Amino acid sequence: MTNSHILIIDDDDAVRKSIGLFLKLQGFKPLLAPHPKDGLALLKEFDFACVLLDMNFKVETTGEEGLEALKQIKKVQPNLPVVLFTGWGSMQLAIEGMKLGASDFINKPWENDHLFKCIQGAIEVEKNKHIPQKIEKSATRKQLEKEFDIASIVGQDPKLLQVLQTVGRVAKTDAPILIMGESGTGKELIAEAIHKNSSRKDKEFVKVNLGGISSSLFESEMFGHKKGAFTGAHSDREGRFSIANEGSIFLDEMGELDLASQVKLLRVLQERKYEPLGSSKTVSSNFRVVSATNKVLPELVKEGKFREDLFFRINLITVYLPSLRERKSDIPLLANHFLENICNTYGIQNKVITDEALKWLQKQPLKGNIRELKNWVESTVLMSINDQLQISDFENNPTNINAFQNDEIKEEIVPEGMTLEEMEIIMIKNALKENRYKIAPAAKQLGISRNALYRKIEKYEITDAQN
Repeated sequence: MTNSHILIIDDDDAVRKSIGLFLKLQGFKPLLAPHPKDGLALLKEFDFACVLLDMNFKVETTGEEGLEALKQIKKVQPNLPVVLFTGWGSMQLAIEGMKLGASDFINKPWENDHLFKCIQGAIEVEKNKHIPQKIEKSATRKQLEKEFDIASIVGQDPKLLQVLQTVGRVAKTDAPILIMGESGTGKELIAEAIHKNSSRKDKEFVKVNLGGISSSLFESEMFGHKKGAFTGAHSDREGRFSIANEGSIFLDEMGELDLASQVKLLRVLQERKYEPLGSSKTVSSNFRVVSATNKVLPELVKEGKFREDLFFRINLITVYLPSLRERKSDIPLLANHFLENICNTYGIQNKVITDEALKWLQKQPLKGNIRELKNWVESTVLMSINDQLQISDFENNPTNINAFQNDEIKEEIVPEGMTLEEMEIIMIKNALKENRYKIAPAAKQLGISRNALYRKIEKYEITDAQN
């Protein structure tokens, strides 16, 4: 490594020497300081790759000295990654440190492997923020494909290419990444691209839809359980974090997670440890976490619906995925891509979308983004008898939701004073009734997963679903 100096600031001599010896064996050159004043003096003499900073240097354990030292370090070298380190940790202290620019927060006693990965990750993230990029800001798709594996993502709009360039750069680190964007924008594909371009690409990529897991099943689903842990547990079950060991775990619909489950998730993300239900044995897992949400998490934090400490834990790097309305030039590419896929799947030949229809699709609101466009193209291909799909083929498709979005109809079907929750209950009940209370087709009609529908039925106590 070009710059391998690590500054360790801790008032405990045994801690300094122990960590220093471990990091030396890993190829670093540690320099030790018993107090922030000594550390700040060393900053003037050496070029450091990272600082490991204790938070307490007095009898009091408020962490104020550590936070003040962090401010001073960032004032002198704003781009130097700092990992906070304390035996008297609190999440509020961690949050304050992250707000001031700390890269990570580790509690004592520590595990050497976790400590090493935190330091290594902090260094890599900072390096990738500032190194000269081989790809210019106006990168073409072909330029990006030479650098990264993005074959599964269709599009060449500059806004999308900018996202892909960021993805390729940060994928090489183990830093937690939060993908934000509207529903249907392809957040899962971006998560897969992050995994494919990481050092973990040959290991498991585990997908978890948090919106489809009820709070009562969260621990069993995520951490696993032992036989007999609860009624119905007839055999051992491996949890998602166990499967993701040495690989990546994708936590989708993060904004749907209830507060009780957020606490349980925070612990495993911090410590990389958990206990399967029915077991007293602690299990460790080495995973890389990628999260996604269509919610505005900072707003949920302000409303008290999402934990601030969990928010800071998952969003060291945030990727904003543009809506399809912001990258309209990609609509023809995506439409033809879906056309080709559906024709290959069903053995359909000679179907094409006319240029006029492609231009018309670009003008549609497509509030469901890529998912809506995909469903619209596929259903039109299957339902139209024409080989050349015209504007009329898409307009006359019963799945064209735009046909039902005029103001007059909205006024008729939305009673005055009805809340969004009340409307959702009615929609669920209608879908269940229309599909003879069969979950799978009802969920498909509503555009959600079966697990999500089960969760909403439980939430709203819709007893008709049991008929």
